[in-house]
Amino acid sequence: MYAPGESYEECRATADWLLSSTQVRPTVGIVCGSGMGGLAEMLKDPQVIKYSDIPNFPRSTVHGHAGQLVFGTLKGKPCVCMQGRFHLYEGYPVQKITLPMRVFKFMGVETIFLTNAAGGLNQDYKVGDIMILKDHINMPGFAGNNPLVGPNDDRFGVRFPCMSDAYDRELRQLAQEVASELGYSDFLQEGVYVMLGGPSFETIAECRMLHKMGADAVGMSTIHEVIVARHAGMRCFALSLISNRVVMDYDSQEKANHEEVLEAGRLRAEQLQKLVSSMVARLEHNNNNNSF
Repeated sequence: MYAPGESYEECRATADWLLSSTQVRPTVGIVCGSGMGGLAEMLKDPQVIKYSDIPNFPRSTVHGHAGQLVFGTLKGKPCVCMQGRFHLYEGYPVQKITLPMRVFKFMGVETIFLTNAAGGLNQDYKVGDIMILKDHINMPGFAGNNPLVGPNDDRFGVRFPCMSDAYDRELRQLAQEVASELGYSDFLQEGVYVMLGGPSFETIAECRMLHKMGADAVGMSTIHEVIVARHAGMRCFALSLISNRVVMDYDSQEKANHEEVLEAGRLRAEQLQKLVSSMVARLEHNNNNNSF
């Protein structure tokens, strides 16, 4: 059964409450990862609603996550931005973590942009690189921790949704074009993201295994949100900021830490924000020409 706050009726009620609290009717949703909340500050005429004020909404407990929704316009496009997301390691059921995706759908959102900070498994990646997600490996899902587990309400989506097209091909191509125009190609990558539950960082043996499995970057978020967003029929585009190189050498003295993640976010945040905002602007142009 659905936990409190996750049923169709409760998700709809949360969306209706938000729609009654703002004049914005968002078609684009943005999820800000650790240290990347500045994306929300790009919105014009912003209206801020704290998670603690929203019926049925969880609370963000992680340093670097503000814990609020910001409504406004980005490049003329009505948007809603999550400044702070939710994670398995905070103790929430996976269905609660992904509740905002269903609420966004009910509010009229068609396209979701997600950002995260991730450790670089690919040895060609450098700290500060931005990786476009082309695919993912859902490690918690291997153990049955999938946000779609339980009864399926067909009003949300189909019982067995396809995930081979989870990350929209046209949006990925658009990102490459925009990055080239902005001069970002030197630090733009495209790869496979793997999610672990956290909150402990990975061991050396785990990193070696994940690398051999074909993962290019590792983190603790995003995938469950994408699964639910795709289940709801929204288009998804996701970026990882490579905030650290994972340790795969037993002789290394390096250690992963959250402060390093936030610092990498600060250093590259402006360019990441420009990339996303430029893509949103192009979305508007393409929508008018029925290209998207």
